[in-house]
Amino acid sequence: MIDERAEEPVEVAHEGDLDVDAAPPAEQLSESQLEALLFVAERPLSRREIATLSAVDRATVDARLGDLEVALAARGIRLVSSGDRVELVTAPEAGALIARYVGADAVRLSPASLETLAIVAYRQPVTKASIERIRGVDSDYTIRTLLHRRLVVELGRADGPGRPFLYGTGFEFLERFGLTSLEELPPLDVEIAARLVEDDGVEGDAPGHEVADGPGESSG
Repeated sequence: MIDERAEEPVEVAHEGDLDVDAAPPAEQLSESQLEALLFVAERPLSRREIATLSAVDRATVDARLGDLEVALAARGIRLVSSGDRVELVTAPEAGALIARYVGADAVRLSPASLETLAIVAYRQPVTKASIERIRGVDSDYTIRTLLHRRLVVELGRADGPGRPFLYGTGFEFLERFGLTSLEELPPLDVEIAARLVEDDGVEGDAPGHEVADGPGESSG
């Protein structure tokens, strides 16, 4: 007796028949997967990038980020965010130990650098001209120093005469001062706050500005 099933043609998939561009099957992004991804990333990742890489929706990414932030709250690695981007950093309380390991304490900031950095942090996005107007002195060297240390980053250019750069703070700023987001900045004294909000219509929340999506690279 012949088994007719053995004579049925067998379809063999050829390499040319495969859709190599097809997206990977959707899966539930786990907390451990997200932690591993951020650990190996050499730069901050946006929530959109994470969603695309893991083939899940934005809501899932936000939920897992929240879970991971809570899980890491008492550990040596923390999750910090700046706008839409997230990154793993070392815990602030481990800073002294890490500094001894690398062989040097963190570089101290001069009073001029601290003053400029405070203006950028609370006023961002802000132009060099506005920083100098608030400080009353030339700030070119100080800004370049902060850019080199990645405490300040270029966010884009203002849509005004000369298209000056707009500056803001980056992840190094958050890590250096033990913050997980800019919302944790302490409130300003009323008099100091009044100085910072003297807007010249160049930056801030005024319309017509072109700002890059997320922190940019410093120009050194």
